[in-house]
Amino acid sequence: MRAQILAATAELVARDGIAGFRYEEVAELAGVHKTSVYRNWPDREELVVEALLRYADELGTVADTGDLRRDLADFMMAMAESLDRPTARALVLATQATHESPAVRRAATRILGERSAATRRRLELAIERGELPPADCSLLGEMISGPVHLIVNRGIRPFTRADAERIVDVVLAGIRATAPHT
Repeated sequence: MRAQILAATAELVARDGIAGFRYEEVAELAGVHKTSVYRNWPDREELVVEALLRYADELGTVADTGDLRRDLADFMMAMAESLDRPTARALVLATQATHESPAVRRAATRILGERSAATRRRLELAIERGELPPADCSLLGEMISGPVHLIVNRGIRPFTRADAERIVDVVLAGIRATAPHT
């Protein structure tokens, strides 16, 4: 029952935003009585925060197989796939909901921050191993993830493996080309 309620919450927040979702709709979509929702989550913010935290693992992180190019391209593909899910759309809306729910925004920002930190750690390892020259890993992570968000969230076209590899190649080539030569 909890899983259905949390999934329904994420779906409705993705569709209607934090201010727009209602307990009655959560219960209907989850196939439970609305008292089940109220009893377990008397506070709407707590329900949304738990729904976001429950599905945060779906967002994926950058693996460390020893092949940076493949790891980054795999990460981009996983990100593109996750952005099509209601939980990812709910996270995006939650980070933008500064006035609607500070607690939800903080949780969403923390979830996305943890994913960014994992990406930075993978890039820092690549620098330590000599796969990359010294670089601003936060900026590099944004350069990798930004195009995925743009293409998927705007519905421009499907995001493909060729897109991921091309973006990774351009970003890595740019980092290598602008590195100070010693």
